[in-house]
This record gives sequence, C-alpha cells and structure tokens, in this order.
Amino acid sequence: MSFFGFFNGKRQGAPGDNGNADRGIMVFENTSEVIQAENVLKREGWEVRVMGPPPEIQSGCDLIIEFPLIEELNILRTLEGEGIPPLEMVSITSPLLQPVDLFHVKDFGEYIMVRAANMKLTVEKATGNIVNVSGGGCPDVPYLACEMVGKTLADAPSPREIGHTLCGYALQLAYEEVKRRC
Repeated sequence: MSFFGFFNGKRQGAPGDNGNADRGIMVFENTSEVIQAENVLKREGWEVRVMGPPPEIQSGCDLIIEFPLIEELNILRTLEGEGIPPLEMVSITSPLLQPVDLFHVKDFGEYIMVRAANMKLTVEKATGNIVNVSGGGCPDVPYLACEMVGKTLADAPSPREIGHTLCGYALQLAYEEVKRRC
C-alpha cells in the first residue's frame, strides 16, 4: 500500500470536517469487510461513502469505500487496529477510477422507487406503505420482501436487522433513502 496523502497545513477530511479534500477509494476482500469498515470509520467520525467500484476493478457483488485522501494513514491505522485492513487504497486521479453512485430514484407520482445497487424499494408516498421489494440475487431477498411488503416504513423492520447479505445491505440503503424522501 502506498501513502498518497500529504499535509498542506489544513486538516481537510478529518473527522467531522466537511471540506472538499481529495478523495481515495478502499478495496476490500469482501462485502462483509466493507460493511465492518464503514461502521468503524463512521463511528470514529470520518465522512466516508460506500459506493460501487469503478468498472475497471469490479469483480462481481463489490462495494468500495470512498474516503478523504488526506486521512489515508490515520484511516489505515484505524482499520488495521480493528483487523480489517483494505486490500488496496487508491487515489481517485483518473476519471476511469470514479466510484459509481449506488442510488437511482424514480418518482411515479403516487409512488417512489429507490434503487440501491441491485435492490429496489417502492413505497406509496401518501401512506408510506411498502408496495414492492425486488432485485438482487441473494438468498434472503424473498424473506426481506415478505417481512416488509404491506407494512409502512414506520412499521417495517429495518433490512439491516433481518438481512445478512449484500442485498440486505443495499436494501437498507434504499430504505434509508426512501425514509429521507417520504
């Protein structure tokens, strides 16, 4: 791993900082490590985003973490201390290395659908009633749909509480986005 960050007299990207520091991406062995790393880094106050990997490094159901490049060494130390070091940390210096946004929102008038990665959650806007859960290919998708469809956003279980796969994680992201919009 290489150190791309440098100190320019201002701690851009430090925990809680909203500065526009240069960004980097972290690649992990598997999705479970991405989720664990995201939880650790957010708990420590860093502003990170889970995103889809650039097409050049995609190899299936992947996720990466975008992070403030100036904090690369501190973030690496934190993750190594937690036993979840990334396979690689790369500066986003090329348009080809841009992460892919996981969200797509479609407003159908009475309904809103949010897609996060390959999972879609559709809600009736007036009632907050979940009318459809679809997408993905993980074994818990039918269970997630069964537990959520027909319930309101307020009454449905959080996908993170009942799902254990990448699809459950993606559905959680869609669920949070729909809640913000409804």
